[in-house]
Amino acid sequence: MTVTAVLIVFSAAAALCMGQFRIPLDKVIAELTGRGSDMANAHTVLFQIRIPRILLSMLAGAGLAVSGAAFQSLFSNPMATPDTLGTANGASFGAALGILLGFGAFRVQLTALVFGISAVMLVFAVTRSASGQSSPSMIMVILGGMVISSLFSALTTLIKFVADPQDVLPVITFWLMGSFSSTTQKSFLYGSPLIIAGTAVICLLRYRLNALSLSEDEARSLGVNLPLVRGLVIASASAVTASVVAMCGVIGWVGLLVPHIARMVLGNDNSRVVPASVTFGALFMLVVDTIARCAASSEIPVSVLTAVIGAPVFILLLRRSGGIGR
Repeated sequence: MTVTAVLIVFSAAAALCMGQFRIPLDKVIAELTGRGSDMANAHTVLFQIRIPRILLSMLAGAGLAVSGAAFQSLFSNPMATPDTLGTANGASFGAALGILLGFGAFRVQLTALVFGISAVMLVFAVTRSASGQSSPSMIMVILGGMVISSLFSALTTLIKFVADPQDVLPVITFWLMGSFSSTTQKSFLYGSPLIIAGTAVICLLRYRLNALSLSEDEARSLGVNLPLVRGLVIASASAVTASVVAMCGVIGWVGLLVPHIARMVLGNDNSRVVPASVTFGALFMLVVDTIARCAASSEIPVSVLTAVIGAPVFILLLRRSGGIGR
């Protein structure tokens, strides 16, 4: 954890310096300490653009990683991701709809957030009525999430089909690829509280996550209120995912890959995996976003890089754990 924290600090310092507008480290330190510098626009670039973007990328990575770790424990499924219940596709539809209707940036984010949370509520409404129980089984919830996710994915495709191919469609397509380029101080202040709150709740529940795979009677014997813990985990992870997608678009692989790396390093105990997922996720997303804005003259979509980096790393993890080539 200490090593990861040091890497985050050094990576953040490098990210502050790097970009199309390069700022020497001594100028960055002078600006951050309030002494100012003689470099034109350095203060504006740092405080209006780079610092909010760096903080949001770290927060998004931490939130997605810890949500993935929580869902993998909740559903006892190593392939579970923060979008298992359709949150990301719901938020994507909301954003695409907002862009199609000509909403401003804040209203687009708000619409995406509303539809992302509504997708989860719809999953539980469908599974509860289908099962005839007040508390549906986790298998039913996963199946309901797949159905609702596919529904919102189809609706997003429909929005893209009817959008103006010259003006609106490129905006929707680029947004869906995921990017932190539109981050501002205002958007960060509006969107970060939900990510922070959801991540904090999951971290506080990390000692109880190991009991989520038990039956209700077994969990009760350990003093765990299983329905309450499950509800809090689902609500927190869904709120984090919806908020991240609303501000940054769809960012894949983080919630799947990072928890597995944490488990390979620290074992399967969620009391250690969850905090490690927070720091590993923040570092991973910070590095990826820095590459995305510095590797080429035009910014590379973040989701492209997470897939390009994540897929080979995940294959390597499978080979090392014996999942491939045995």
